[in-house]
Amino acid sequence: MRIAPQSHNSDVHDLDVILGVDTHKDIHVAVVLTALGGVLAGREFPTTRSGYHAMLVWARSFGSLQRAGVEGTGSYGAALTRLLRADGVEVIEVNRPDRSTRRRRGKSDAVDAEAAARAVLAGDATATPKSADGSVEIMRILKIAKDSAVKARVQAINQLKAILVNADPALREDLAPLSTRRLVARCADLNTDTHDDVVAATRHVLRQLARRIQYLATEIHDLEKRITHAIRATAPQLLEISGIGPDTAAALLIAAGDNPERLATEASFAALCGVSPVEASSGKTKRRRLNRGGNRQANAALYRMVITRLRWDEATKDYSRRRSADGLSKREIIRCLKRYLARTIYRVITSASTRSPMLAVT
Repeated sequence: MRIAPQSHNSDVHDLDVILGVDTHKDIHVAVVLTALGGVLAGREFPTTRSGYHAMLVWARSFGSLQRAGVEGTGSYGAALTRLLRADGVEVIEVNRPDRSTRRRRGKSDAVDAEAAARAVLAGDATATPKSADGSVEIMRILKIAKDSAVKARVQAINQLKAILVNADPALREDLAPLSTRRLVARCADLNTDTHDDVVAATRHVLRQLARRIQYLATEIHDLEKRITHAIRATAPQLLEISGIGPDTAAALLIAAGDNPERLATEASFAALCGVSPVEASSGKTKRRRLNRGGNRQANAALYRMVITRLRWDEATKDYSRRRSADGLSKREIIRCLKRYLARTIYRVITSASTRSPMLAVT
């Protein structure tokens, strides 16, 4: 650390101070500023429960700590964010310094921590981080497990079919015409008692892969039930909207977080989902471009909703025909519908009462 602390006397305890934290996997680097921007001290802390408490006690030894700027509140700084919020400190999410600032000032953990505190002090950082302490966080954890299980099941199915291509002709001709579900069921019951080493190995591997697929299917089904249970306990109205299912609802709730009130307007939620147009005017040219930022999982969820509604929802079909007659392309119509759905979903999420779901599924 290259921060020279100012004098630490009894008068300092009456000051308002701001904490800035640069987060990492094993250590967090913290810097304390005065309300006038003076650097009081900087220090490293381990990413443990005792380390987080030590940071809080240390920062408060310089004065009244009401605000903290933290980088990576959704990853390395998530646990620290929860502790600070629980202790009454307002946590503000801080993005990493832009490249021009880093070129001028250099790059170090202490510099980044100081920049986080100064962003809060200057009002450049205003975003409230996700609280990550309720039912939506539970839903996020369950969805991570489900997505990985789905990916593993697809991989196992592809491997099973690839092995079958080069299998013994008699075995291949017997199994190849079957549907995927029946193929997995038959392979799971294959008899490996044979004197041919290659055939025995093939049948054994097919049986193992099929049983793995069956296990993963059971795991996926269990996780789907738990995710749906969590959605119904958090925002059941989402599942009543045309074109939205458990996966889509979960992706949108995860984007909003356990504290959707941090999103002041529906335009904020639209920007979060990457469906708000971005101004790209210059000179006499007035135009807006596609927003390529935001939460891409939420953006993909809105896209799936639009495609489903364009196929099955009559009101959406009528809207598409009207806008097509106005000269809009299909892509432009989809973008308009995504923005409309973001508005609808925001109202549902913010009006829903947030409750912690019980994970016991019958």
